[in-house]
Amino acid sequence: MNLTGIGVAGCGRMGAPMLAALRSAGFDATGFDVRPPADFGDLTPHMRTLEGFRNDLRILITVVRDITQTDDVLFGAQNLIHTAPNLQTVIVSSTLSPKYVRALRDRVPDHITLIDAPMSGAAIAAEEARLSFMLGGDTDALKQHQPLFDAMGAHFHHMGNYGAGMQVKVLNNLLAASNTAMTRLVLDWADQAGIDEDALLNLIHTSSGQNWLASGFTNIEFARDGWDADNTIGILTKDVASALDAAPDDADTTLPETVRQAIFALKPRP
Repeated sequence: MNLTGIGVAGCGRMGAPMLAALRSAGFDATGFDVRPPADFGDLTPHMRTLEGFRNDLRILITVVRDITQTDDVLFGAQNLIHTAPNLQTVIVSSTLSPKYVRALRDRVPDHITLIDAPMSGAAIAAEEARLSFMLGGDTDALKQHQPLFDAMGAHFHHMGNYGAGMQVKVLNNLLAASNTAMTRLVLDWADQAGIDEDALLNLIHTSSGQNWLASGFTNIEFARDGWDADNTIGILTKDVASALDAAPDDADTTLPETVRQAIFALKPRP
């Protein structure tokens, strides 16, 4: 398959470095965002207006925030499914409800390949092109598009048919949200006890409490943030909601709901 006409929709904290990584790997990728192209610094020459973006589009990678924005890209305000004349593949890299993602197959014409490829690692991993991708889709289609994932990531997990990647992503993020809530609580309690933050984080990294947030606390850009609807902590609550949307019918959701409320309650850490 000729990997040309690559476009990244949603060039925010994750999409922008993903676009930069594709270009660094030699792909002639372009970007689209609701913000004007001039807002993107070094990427500005590679950003396009909607018309310019869709005319050359063959492989669309969506990295927008949520279901509403994804619907806009695919069917609504941008309507790329019906207005991009050469569109062949849609790669969904936003973290969304698995139910919504699976339902896209009935809404997108059969000639368009669908791959779900949510990623993990935060902006620091996107900037260093070492994201972890959780992939769902046809094996041959994934092989054909693997060079794109190679350009942006370092770890690749084929989880099964289309939709499986998103299912494991929301489960992974449920764990990440749990670790975020508890790590922040532990650090707050340690402050009250007069324990040095760096010393405690070094201890956690080599002990039974080790987790991704604690181990990367000084590099993860949102580690000290409080909850806000527009920041990554706010996205975590969205991701827990996506996991709950895909919970088994008889699941006890008490613990995930408690985690979600704890994330809502986070205040900025000095």
